[in-house]
Amino acid sequence: MSDEEFGRESDFGIATPEVEGLSEGQLNSANYAGRPSMCRNCGALVGSEETTCSLCGTPKASPAISQTQARPPVHDGEAIRFARAILSRPYIFTIVFLVANIFVFLLTSQAGANENAAVLIRYGAKVNAYIDQQQEWWRFITPIFLHGNIAHLLMNMYGLWVIGPYVERLYGSAKFVFFWVATGIAGVVASYLSVQPGIHSSSSLGRFIFKAGDTISVGASGALFGLIGVLFVFGIKFRRELPEGFKRAFGTGMLPTILLNVAIGFMIPVIDNAAHMGGLLAGALLAVVVGYKRPGERAGIAVFWHILQVAALALVVISFVMVARNFNRSYAELADVTPRIITADESDRVVNATNEARTALNLALVKGDASRLDSAIDGLEKAPPLDKRSGDLLNGLKSLLLRARDFAGMPSANREQRRTRALKQLELDRDISAWNSEFSQWVATEGENYGITEVKETPPPKASPNEK
Repeated sequence: MSDEEFGRESDFGIATPEVEGLSEGQLNSANYAGRPSMCRNCGALVGSEETTCSLCGTPKASPAISQTQARPPVHDGEAIRFARAILSRPYIFTIVFLVANIFVFLLTSQAGANENAAVLIRYGAKVNAYIDQQQEWWRFITPIFLHGNIAHLLMNMYGLWVIGPYVERLYGSAKFVFFWVATGIAGVVASYLSVQPGIHSSSSLGRFIFKAGDTISVGASGALFGLIGVLFVFGIKFRRELPEGFKRAFGTGMLPTILLNVAIGFMIPVIDNAAHMGGLLAGALLAVVVGYKRPGERAGIAVFWHILQVAALALVVISFVMVARNFNRSYAELADVTPRIITADESDRVVNATNEARTALNLALVKGDASRLDSAIDGLEKAPPLDKRSGDLLNGLKSLLLRARDFAGMPSANREQRRTRALKQLELDRDISAWNSEFSQWVATEGENYGITEVKETPPPKASPNEK
């Protein structure tokens, strides 16, 4: 890109060829009063009424300064061209993503998402259970454009409006689109992998990153942190060629923003810190290997990034098409999926109630001792379901206890009654074995999410020797 493409004299207040030999002090003299000038430090525009550069803070040159007193520019031509290019480039896709997020929020709000978080699941919120069990892969992409409430939306969109234009101007729209989608997906994947109950309860750092149970997760913050990661590495990687103002704004200048958000994440448990850190790391890694958009970039490189841009946008569109195709699917059971943390106490209560119920069941059927059945039933009713499947298992075990109580009260005075009792016990034996198998499978596949890694094995009941 040539210098002429950065803007004309009327755009930037740059001297015309007739006065090209004048110094900066002369350009800002009374002959040019009322017109914008160019910062002598970073090359940014300084309004006629401003006394300092809004970008780098350098004082505006006084009209009284002579050519010999004027401070010479401290940066080379490449730095000045860089500053001009950043100020003149468009940021179309920052606005596109702003509009897209607001539009989707209006759709979900109209559907009642503000009152019922489960509505977000129909629109593609991240829920591990449905990624694992139903292979709904699009839940890795669609959460980037979903928000739980108006405050959530406004915070993320304000961040996009502040940071997005810088990244898009630095790297170009094609790379910006790829960065936004790729780092957003990285954030959702990190959130998906962070459901680790054992690690969650191990330390304060574990509680900061990891979750004790599956939760609904939505928001553009992973992608937003990805842009922060890009600017952080950009400022460090290219610090030797950045104007002073850009050098202070990016690189280590991003650390206060990063540290502030980390501190907020420690204080507010519902924040998905894994998504934030996943997006931040992905953005930083991308910035390490990707160069920014310099003037005169080769066409081949631009074509490559335009292909990635189209692919990223197509992936987003296809993901929402999948949401639409599955929108009328039966998701009633997902109303039980709430964004809450399963505590170790809740897991212990479920384990203890289950073990007590299985012991009471075995005593009733093997030894004819039904004294513990009622307390076991009460314990199951008070045990909190850890997820939909565990709730079904608890209800199933409660049903077996009720049947065992009825079985214990069956008469066996004559041959026919004993025969009926034996058939009932065979049915119970079969159903108990099936329940044990299903419960063991749940522990193997989902139990680790709640700190349950093994179960107390209860042997299947055997008929008493006097029952034939």
